Amino acid sequence: MSFLDRIFRPPSARIEAVGTETAAQLAAIHASAFARAWSPLEFERLLGERGVIGDGLFLGRETRPVGFALSRIVLDEAEILTIAIRKEARGRGHARPLLKQHLEGLSRKGVAKVHLEVEEGNAPALALYRRLGFKEIGRRPAYYLKPDGTRVAAVTMALDL
Repeated sequence: MSFLDRIFRPPSARIEAVGTETAAQLAAIHASAFARAWSPLEFERLLGERGVIGDGLFLGRETRPVGFALSRIVLDEAEILTIAIRKEARGRGHARPLLKQHLEGLSRKGVAKVHLEVEEGNAPALALYRRLGFKEIGRRPAYYLKPDGTRVAAVTMALDL
């Protein structure tokens, strides 16, 4: 492999289930992506709940995730609670395969419909969700509090699997 191949070729990625042992790592990733970060304890509690599943994104030989998707399943529906990629790994095409595999896992568990909400100004996330077939089903005005004190709407979306 040439020097340029190593620079421009993204490292191989794998997606694996994550559990409570990754709570601190997931919290750190979440903190890099959201103004209101969840604590390691919140992740530990969520990952310990029945019906909550998490998938981690691992690059190359990394043993620590660089991204993750977390969902809660209730009967035949699921809600994506959060998805995040570490800042230095964003914009490299990792979110799509992570979310696609996460959705496939939800489908294998009998989920027929997936819901999520996203800040209306999060153009990369909205584009990703739309590319994967999510449709806007509603809005929650002034739902998210921004660091500067302003509020922005949440877009609610759904996907039939």
